[in-house]
Amino acid sequence: MFIFCVIVLVIAIYFYGIRNHDYWSKRNVKYDRPWPIFGNYFNYVFGIKSITVTTTELYNKYPNEKVVGNFCGNTPELIIRDPDIARDILNVDFAHFYLRGLGRDIKKEPLLQNIFSADGDLWKLVRQRLTPAFTTAKLKGMFPLIVKCAEKLHDLGDDIVANGGECDVRDLMARFSTEFIGACGLGIEMDTITNENSVFRNMGREIFSRSLTDILALGTYEILPEIRSYFMQLNKDLDSFFIKMITKVFKHRDYKPSGRNDFVDLLLSLAAKGTIKGESIEHRHPDGTPKEVELEMDELCLVAQVFVFFAAGFETSSSSTSYALHELAYNSDLQQKIQNEIDQVLSKYDNKLCYEAVAEMTLLDLAFKEALRMLPPVGVLNRTCASQYTIKQLGITIDPGVRIIIPVSALHHDEKYYENPEQFKPERFATGDITSKYVYLPFGEGPRACIGARLGHMQSLAGLAALLRKFSVEPSGKTHRKLRLNHRLHVVQGVKDGIPLKLKLRNK
Repeated sequence: MFIFCVIVLVIAIYFYGIRNHDYWSKRNVKYDRPWPIFGNYFNYVFGIKSITVTTTELYNKYPNEKVVGNFCGNTPELIIRDPDIARDILNVDFAHFYLRGLGRDIKKEPLLQNIFSADGDLWKLVRQRLTPAFTTAKLKGMFPLIVKCAEKLHDLGDDIVANGGECDVRDLMARFSTEFIGACGLGIEMDTITNENSVFRNMGREIFSRSLTDILALGTYEILPEIRSYFMQLNKDLDSFFIKMITKVFKHRDYKPSGRNDFVDLLLSLAAKGTIKGESIEHRHPDGTPKEVELEMDELCLVAQVFVFFAAGFETSSSSTSYALHELAYNSDLQQKIQNEIDQVLSKYDNKLCYEAVAEMTLLDLAFKEALRMLPPVGVLNRTCASQYTIKQLGITIDPGVRIIIPVSALHHDEKYYENPEQFKPERFATGDITSKYVYLPFGEGPRACIGARLGHMQSLAGLAALLRKFSVEPSGKTHRKLRLNHRLHVVQGVKDGIPLKLKLRNK
């Protein structure tokens, strides 16, 4: 009897685990055969391959398809290979795909009511309120904070050179980015540049570190939505640390702008405007017009926005700038041309780094864009279908709940769009044509594109200019030409074992 019950249970689990695996065959969409329970996420669940790598492999396996089917457990996913379909999903038909669909429970994890993770009306109203925080005038107001951080970066560089020049530029740029984000975002001197064991640098590492236990828990969360209510994805201690720290900053300023012109000041001034009102993206009247909704940005909502400003700001910028340095170390002629440009531009501004000077550094900008192409910090964009939708290019209709993956990294490395995609060629961006064709998506596109893209771009260029103005980089004995990806990361892309290079004083 016991054996019979076990057999029945196994059979029931098997059929439950494949119950939706005919979804794409019914729609004539090509896909790899999924595993029971796991779908196509077996390697992801066990941290063997990141979702970016898995998606890129499928993208390359079906070169003649506009879309490729996939399964996260039993949830159908659609990998978009065609830029026109990507444009429709991200922008033209955004009303059907406003959900990022990360499945967060903001009651259990309040920091995830941030603008990146939030969905629906919460996302729309928060985005509406935060957009004015990233105007050109606001960015210029933040720039003096960058200059202070750059000065500290020079001091750290001198110490590194004095000790032989060997350094991990991934960590070096993370320390610079964290210092800037601390000053610009929270008005806190985080001391990450002068102190590699700063509590804030350690917390930054903690946000994006994943143990095997974390990987398995997150994988289980992804493939079994039925048990998601039992999972929390953020570290409770991390959660508590940031809530206490940011709340303390608010209280220190008496919940009013302090005149620092940092992100906290901007948030406090926006919160002072009171309730946010706007048209709903989720709810409509019987005649089809959107209902009006409102949101009060309470303290936890404000804290969540500062948290994502810190986490996303330092991680993406430090990843991209360090990869740019890695490539410049192997392209010394280009590095020298960029350094000459930096010198020429700064000579027009009394040799002082400023917003206007960075905006004129064209070669540096092209090199940074190429670094973003070759190793985009976010390797895939996630969307979820909110209402039944027909892909007009294919005549395929998908249902609410189907997940969409825009394979950013795969598009960035497709030789159909980029000649010799594995080569570092900044000049390919000189005309600007590529950025308008939905095959270059380092900051996303459409209404859910990264709200801090301009700030991140400015901060990154300033950090690179500050470093290359005084120092040169070259490969060291520990440098690997081809970097190894960290497959345990989830939302972002990163490398294993850092990016070791050698720092030298420039010979001007």
